[in-house]
Amino acid sequence: MPNDKKVKFTKMHGAGNDYVYVDCFAESIPRDVPALAVAVSDRHKGIGADGLILVCPSESADARMRIFNADGSESEMCGNGVRCVAKYIYDHGIARREKLTIETGRGVLTLELAMSHGRVDHVRVNMGAPILEAAKIPTTLAGDPPIRQKLSAAGREFEVTCVSMGNPHCVTFVDALDDDWVLKVGPEVERHPAFPRRVNAEFVQIVSPDEIRMRVWERGSGETQACGTGACAAAVAGVLAGFTRRRVLAHLPGGDLELDWAAGGEVFLSGPAVEVFHGEWPV
Repeated sequence: MPNDKKVKFTKMHGAGNDYVYVDCFAESIPRDVPALAVAVSDRHKGIGADGLILVCPSESADARMRIFNADGSESEMCGNGVRCVAKYIYDHGIARREKLTIETGRGVLTLELAMSHGRVDHVRVNMGAPILEAAKIPTTLAGDPPIRQKLSAAGREFEVTCVSMGNPHCVTFVDALDDDWVLKVGPEVERHPAFPRRVNAEFVQIVSPDEIRMRVWERGSGETQACGTGACAAAVAGVLAGFTRRRVLAHLPGGDLELDWAAGGEVFLSGPAVEVFHGEWPV
């Protein structure tokens, strides 16, 4: 017999980093979330996304975000995703304030909303202070944090700087962004023995002390159009490695993100949040 049970979803993206969102204020949490994440993320046979995000009630914030990568693994944090969660809960009337709190694997984050015609257009989120202790990133590379440490992958030796934004990042500064770095080196860096919980791999080209271009191979999802935590990590790594100032504009394939590593230690991420369409998916 055909399965007539369905879950309602909303497709959203932040600078092209797209996820399928399920409103768990209104819907029951699906039984097998990892399998659902894999199914909906498939760009040929599914909805097409970098993963699945559950928008859940929270005892400590306006909402709780749970994020599952395209391979079904659960991640701690997503900077573009959390901005879209803020847009969703405001636009859909769950919490109608222009400053919201979202519970994440990184803790409770505060987000400031910018409006256009009564709906959320851009969101600025306090991503918290970067985690710089190697054991907590985690990585076995030397240094707290590891700055310009040697790493070998895909037949190359290169320098990397490692940071955690609640999830692990390995940043490589390159002369030119190309597919060899992202599509060949990226997958090997993700699963390199130096990173016991795998890692997100950022490849960054310096335009100026205030501007960078970057591409990201995301842990569990492959290359994505943008990565909010990756952009934060790149901004922090740029300062640590002596390449950039504390405020930087990051150009990613899906759009631009603004980063500010404030004097107080927190990293602020600003960028768009866009709702694409709604639908139902069989579960």
